[in-house]
Amino acid sequence: MRPDDDPNEPPPEEPPRFDDAAPVPDVRDEDRDDLFGEPEIAWPGEDRANRRKARDARANLDLDLGRIKRRKRYGIVMTLFSVGFVAFVLAPVTWAAIYRVIDPPGTLLMMQRAAEGETIRHRPVPISRMSPHIVRAVIAAEDSNFCTHDGFDVEAIQDAVRSNARGGRVRGASTVSQQTAKNLFLWPERSWLRKGFETYFTALIEFMWPKRRIMEAYLNAAEWGDGVFGVEAAAQARFGVSAEELTPLQAARLAAVLPSPNRYRADSPGPFVRRQSARIVERARVVRNERMAACVLLIDRPQTQ
Repeated sequence: MRPDDDPNEPPPEEPPRFDDAAPVPDVRDEDRDDLFGEPEIAWPGEDRANRRKARDARANLDLDLGRIKRRKRYGIVMTLFSVGFVAFVLAPVTWAAIYRVIDPPGTLLMMQRAAEGETIRHRPVPISRMSPHIVRAVIAAEDSNFCTHDGFDVEAIQDAVRSNARGGRVRGASTVSQQTAKNLFLWPERSWLRKGFETYFTALIEFMWPKRRIMEAYLNAAEWGDGVFGVEAAAQARFGVSAEELTPLQAARLAAVLPSPNRYRADSPGPFVRRQSARIVERARVVRNERMAACVLLIDRPQTQ
């Protein structure tokens, strides 16, 4: 005890302590107004404005969600369209690339004939094992501009239109390239849809294949009736020889029946096939002399007739 302290004086009071863990009293809105000032004033129409803002906000949110859903659906549709378009383009290209080097084991027409009960005879051979007479005969009979057109013979189409308009014999204008596309890749029934695909595949093989391969594929897939497909099987079935042993007349008769192979026969020709064969033999000489088959026959020199 210090000397100047009064022993009878009470001790000083300690300052109050605040317990942090003590509960905070709940202050009601009306008490809060007393504590922190005047309450907010609700002006006339303010509630309606707030409700309108909330409604507009919800409408904008719904609109945004609708836009997001539409964009999502559009994205899905565009993705499916892109995948389908790529498949539509790449699948035929891959198919054509394979058939450029490999002979197809069969065609849809062969399957149809087999389903009808016919026995299919088909033996593909390289064009080096085919007589040049059959190449010239086919060019003379079916596609005289084969080496110069790009798959579509505009001149032949115009001639066919004029002939059909005059009411004469109905003529076709399909080139060897078009018939190859139809025989190898498509179904036999006629329709505008098939014609559209035929046009696409014709342009495709003309771009990807050499002319020599187009003619080879055509001669290996063409139908000659009675389930006979390909020039090798036709030469054996009709004349008992191989494709490389065909004479000019035999080749002309095979070419003459190509438009209607199930109606006419090359081994027992009627008057029509005989007349057509004679014309084809003459035209084949022109094809040889004018070298109109040079894009197929690497060395197109005069052959013994």
